[in-house]
Amino acid sequence: MNESTLRIGVLMPTVLGTYGDTGNAVVLRERARRRGIAAEIVMVDLDDPIPSDLDVYTLGGGEDTAQSLAAAKLRGDKGLRRGVEGGAPLLAICASLQVLGRWYRDAEGRRVAGLELLDVTTDPQGLRSIGELVTEPLVEGLTQKLTGFENHGGGTVLGPDAKPLGRVLIGTGNGVPEGTAAPQERHDGVVQGNVIATYMHGPVLARNPELADLLLRRATNTDLEPLEVPGVEALRRERLASAATPPRE
Repeated sequence: MNESTLRIGVLMPTVLGTYGDTGNAVVLRERARRRGIAAEIVMVDLDDPIPSDLDVYTLGGGEDTAQSLAAAKLRGDKGLRRGVEGGAPLLAICASLQVLGRWYRDAEGRRVAGLELLDVTTDPQGLRSIGELVTEPLVEGLTQKLTGFENHGGGTVLGPDAKPLGRVLIGTGNGVPEGTAAPQERHDGVVQGNVIATYMHGPVLARNPELADLLLRRATNTDLEPLEVPGVEALRRERLASAATPPRE
């Protein structure tokens, strides 16, 4: 970490910011500042070189064309890879999860090469998953249910080097590629090395402060004092209750 300021990167927000996922960086900055840690957000757009010395990186979701632009940018710019390989944590949401994999199949059926930071592949699942997503975390350091909003049509398969972020309780999560058998247990997200990825929008860190603090601990290499932010627990209860309520006929 920079000696004086935690630098939080938001990569390509103009193409990967459709669902408010840039808010994840705002949550990280605020939770750091409330603990007395100086923090700033570094916006890195599509035409900007990606710094390799940021302390934590965030990537959001986007539509098919935006996803294609982001994939091309990340393949041609080694800054993110260098940063992650240097120890910086990375949070990736939805389309970014797919882009960080070995490959994903786009809306035209073409296989698009990914960044290969995650041992995953993504094919269409034949339907679109839209709605609340709730999971039981499978990562050490997380004890509370994770909640978010999913909106995607991908079916992501994890390879042996990738582990799931959570076990799905409500919703779809990673999904299943069309024409393949569904697993006995559904999962959401991917955890591999310094990368945490999920299909949860929300922004996910606003809904899940425990996950935000996990990223902050990894970014600062320090233990964090407990932090109570007014309204956060009320939001969590509201979203969990909403997810558990069956839709009206």
